[in-house]
Amino acid sequence: MKDKLYRDILPRVAKPIRYVGGELNVIQKDWEQSQLKMALAFPDVYEIGMAHVGSKILYGLVNERSPHLMERTFAPWPDMEQLMRQEGIELYSLESFKPLRQFDVVGFSLQYELSITNVLNMLDLAGIPILASQRRAEDPLVIGGGPVAFNPEPFADFFDAFLVGEGEELLLEFLACLQQNRHLDRQQRLLEAAAVEGVYIPAGYEVKYKPDGTLAGMEPIDSAYPARVRKRLLSDLDAGYYPDQPIVPYMEIVHDRAVLEVMRGCQRACRFCHAGTVYRPVRERSVAVLKAQAQAQLKNTGYDEISLTSLSTLDYSGIARLVKDLVATYGSRGVGVSLPSLRVDAFSVDLANEVQKVRKTTLTLAPEAGSQRLRDVINKNVSEADLFKAVEAAFSSGWNAVKLYFMLGLPTETQTDLEELLELLARVRAIGQRCSRRPVEVRASLACFVPKAHTPFQWRRQDSIAELEQKRAFLTSRKIKHVKFSFHDSRTSMLEGAIARGDRRLGPVIHDAWQRGCKFDGWSEHFDYEAWMEAFRANHIDPAFYVRQRSYDELFPWDFIDTGVYKSYLLQEDQLAEAALLTPDCRQAGCLDCGICPDFGVDLDIKEDGADANAD
Repeated sequence: MKDKLYRDILPRVAKPIRYVGGELNVIQKDWEQSQLKMALAFPDVYEIGMAHVGSKILYGLVNERSPHLMERTFAPWPDMEQLMRQEGIELYSLESFKPLRQFDVVGFSLQYELSITNVLNMLDLAGIPILASQRRAEDPLVIGGGPVAFNPEPFADFFDAFLVGEGEELLLEFLACLQQNRHLDRQQRLLEAAAVEGVYIPAGYEVKYKPDGTLAGMEPIDSAYPARVRKRLLSDLDAGYYPDQPIVPYMEIVHDRAVLEVMRGCQRACRFCHAGTVYRPVRERSVAVLKAQAQAQLKNTGYDEISLTSLSTLDYSGIARLVKDLVATYGSRGVGVSLPSLRVDAFSVDLANEVQKVRKTTLTLAPEAGSQRLRDVINKNVSEADLFKAVEAAFSSGWNAVKLYFMLGLPTETQTDLEELLELLARVRAIGQRCSRRPVEVRASLACFVPKAHTPFQWRRQDSIAELEQKRAFLTSRKIKHVKFSFHDSRTSMLEGAIARGDRRLGPVIHDAWQRGCKFDGWSEHFDYEAWMEAFRANHIDPAFYVRQRSYDELFPWDFIDTGVYKSYLLQEDQLAEAALLTPDCRQAGCLDCGICPDFGVDLDIKEDGADANAD
């Protein structure tokens, strides 16, 4: 197959380097000597999947610290897929070029709801039955993990198992269980795996619905299946595995640099944020460990940039010390340090000034909402004064462009909130004109709010496409010189919202949409809204049912997933949102009784060598 690829296929496709493997630091274990063989499948193109930190962690963990083998595969772009189908080439792994159906386990990283049609397409390309109920004894077990797996029900038809929580804490135990029970048949192996905390076997549960379409109940069909599936959590990041020798691609990928995960979780408690709930509690890596990881990655990759990543990097207690040490150690070698979108305060800008090594281009800030009232609704603990002070500091320091992230359609949003957003942008632009010697540009990026499971807004309705388009039209009708708007597609947001709070009845819709040609739905040039709507109609399902307002007593399809955060806490937060009342930072104000820390036995104390580092 490899010869045919290189000779007949790859010269005829765009970016053939996506499909050849053999990169620097790739791990190729002996196929025969390895126990279980697992393919890590990312349902998007190579250059996106290769930037995913979680996949890098799992790849190194399995290959370096277990007797098992893990190889990678990605969704082929449509030109490659067409040739693979024409030439009868099944989807293969990049390490050994073996077809995926020869692996024991195929594990999909589920980062985005709209990647599901790519999952189906990849299974079909691999010759693996799409429906779990149709798989035979010789077929691989198909598993899924990642943030989307915290509501796995819309995808239940397609997966044998889901791994809920953090993979480095769960995956090796799951594989060991499968290896230990290799002698059992497929169903019995899955039954044994259900005893591993964090493992969910969809076939082990019966779901019932009320006449109004809401969930009536979900019961295990056997006592071996847990009534609730508890997420797995890595309590000590310093003790967890992190790759010192990540693979270096031959092509440019998104986020093409060394990456340090400084912390996991977020104490900010923004009420719209799914990751802020499911990745609780906050856990930090020590500065000493991060510096050692930086040294190893730069030595083994040759990258000239280090990215400090987390949900809220500027809240890392050792951020000032870490940045200063990295700049002092590597700056003279031409190695830069990059930060994600920044907290809206002057400290963020001071730090950004320190890490900007050559030319100040665009500074990214995330106020999320245009009015103070709406920022209080979503618990975004920043004021307009904070924002204007940060912008003034940035423009005065030589930045010539600022990008601001907002959301449209937030709960309780009114016309007045939109008008205040425009006023805010005009003031930011005016500050730039006053403080900068050069023309400045303000960019406003507006995403559509999508209510997600396990958040305080899981009960809220989602704005309709018509409502979002009306708001977009209003904003673009008010021209502000040198302020540029960009908007997320309201149709993809509607579909994302329907799937994000969906149930098992969406399985046939997803399958139907894939059969109608839907794939790469997250890519605007491939998204086919009408095909999706036809799939909903053909299966007699109204997507509006899933984006509606929910009652507080409704049973949700995802309630059986135990994130550690009390549902009563989420309900209380939604009620505080209605009153536009803030909830403080729990690391500053003390425990707010969300449930996660005592339930999971986590100590919130920060690492000793990061304490009071911001006092520098």
